[in-house]
Amino acid sequence: MRTVDPAKRQAKRLQILEAAARCFARAGFGQTRTADICAEAGMSPGNLFYYFGSKQEIFAAVVEQDGVDTSALFADLSTAEPWDALTRFFDLVIDLASDTEYARLVLEISAQAHRDEQIAALVATNDRSVRSGLADLVERATEAGRIDPGLDPVTTATWLATLVDGLFNRVAVDASFAPERERETLRLVLSRLLRPATRAES
Repeated sequence: MRTVDPAKRQAKRLQILEAAARCFARAGFGQTRTADICAEAGMSPGNLFYYFGSKQEIFAAVVEQDGVDTSALFADLSTAEPWDALTRFFDLVIDLASDTEYARLVLEISAQAHRDEQIAALVATNDRSVRSGLADLVERATEAGRIDPGLDPVTTATWLATLVDGLFNRVAVDASFAPERERETLRLVLSRLLRPATRAES
């Protein structure tokens, strides 16, 4: 009996998910066919269906993988100086929002979440993960004296997550908006929003 190499299986799954994500970003969930995903991934339908049973299952796995990647990011940031970690997080957000394909995928996931309860539940799980990771960074930065101690970490994390959502929405509605050109302004906004008040200001 032939055994399956877990590493090779995972690599093949990721190959399919990356190809599917590109298809969903270009054409949306409704207009993407499994044949399109097969062509993008360079594999036969039989091979694709060995890993995933349907287009819906593939889309759900794309959303789940986004959550896995987010958890890995916050795990990496957990060992960094907290303010630097926050800056790195928003630098990555700027990079992702500057990627037209990824930005379109984010909006397609959001749209599909309004049509599909399973996707909505996965999106909600990913959102909780983002807010939890941000709350941890805010709490650590507060303890380090880098953030106003009067700010509640959980509430502040929710507003920071809202800022991320708004960035992707701005990309969607304003073709002239270039996130990469706003990196320094965003850093300044975050600093002025979160930094401790000076004695003269209090």
